[in-house]
Amino acid sequence: MSHNECDVLVVGAGIVGLGHALAAADAGNSVIVIDRDRRPVGASVRNFGHICVTGQTGELRDLAVGSRERWLNLATRAGVAVRTQAGLGVARAADEMAVLDELASTRDSVSPIDANTTREALGGAGADDVVGGALLLDDLRVDPRTTAPAVAAWLSARDDVEFRWNTSYLGVDDATDGDVRIRTSRGQIRAARVFVCVGHDLDYTAPVVAEEHDVHRCGLSMLQVADPGFRVNSAVLTATSFLRYGAFAETTAVRALATRIDDDRPDLRAADTNIMFTQRPDGSLLIGDSHHLDRTLDPFLDERVADLIVHEVETILGTDLTVIGRWQGVYASRPGGPYLTAELAPGVRACSVTTGVGMTVGLELAARHVAGELV
Repeated sequence: MSHNECDVLVVGAGIVGLGHALAAADAGNSVIVIDRDRRPVGASVRNFGHICVTGQTGELRDLAVGSRERWLNLATRAGVAVRTQAGLGVARAADEMAVLDELASTRDSVSPIDANTTREALGGAGADDVVGGALLLDDLRVDPRTTAPAVAAWLSARDDVEFRWNTSYLGVDDATDGDVRIRTSRGQIRAARVFVCVGHDLDYTAPVVAEEHDVHRCGLSMLQVADPGFRVNSAVLTATSFLRYGAFAETTAVRALATRIDDDRPDLRAADTNIMFTQRPDGSLLIGDSHHLDRTLDPFLDERVADLIVHEVETILGTDLTVIGRWQGVYASRPGGPYLTAELAPGVRACSVTTGVGMTVGLELAARHVAGELV
């Protein structure tokens, strides 16, 4: 490729952007990736690192299954550490176990286990009231802090891919099909096709499109706690997770669970929580989370919500935890669907996941977008 010309320009080096770059390069295109930061620091590093295939239904399930294969392919090609059979649903009441049992009756990859086996899967920890659980065998896990940077580094070593960090997208100077000129903070780049993959920042780069599709930002309260002294190999989902993820939430058994949570735990509902956690390679736990929608998010976190999350995870594990870090996660959200693709100009397309499953579906969504399968 010449210095400022390429076949495909990708804006944004999160998982969705990296997926576009990978698919375009594998199809024989020269690729330039620009990102306003000096490394990935957005939603792709602020999450649990959970590829939650089990929790998806419909089109999201199809995308998740495709992404799962692409993650496994990346493990082979790029040396990215991907843990398989990496989901665990924990039940602490009969109505929670009923949800898991019902889902297991329709999916071979959901394997119910008894209370003792569940505690073993929790590293020997677990509250006295754990009644059982289920292994979620389709799910994968990666380390969210290191995976996107590792994929970017691997891609940048290819002759057909170039990364330009600390380079901002400023708009389209001129665009016809097959010949697009993009203005950046470091000069113009000419490309045949452009993919703008900026997640929740779509309202900055294409505010009219974001407003037309009612795109909001979803803010999450997330925390990191010190190594509790035991190992949990799976991403752990709990009762509030069953209310949130489609495959669990579409069971008939979930109705009784939802009624009980509404009656007994309005605090969990008020904060729109999904109490779950994963363990990093250093042993620390990533725990969360809560959800709050707004077009512009306040930067201030509510300590009461953080305390609620910590208390819930401590109760599930039956041990005290020490907080060593906290942050606000953020992703794009809209009522009209789980992802948004749109033409911004001839040859210029946007792609954002508009629910909290970017790690789960992003690679397959990107590949289909590059292949022209999404309008």
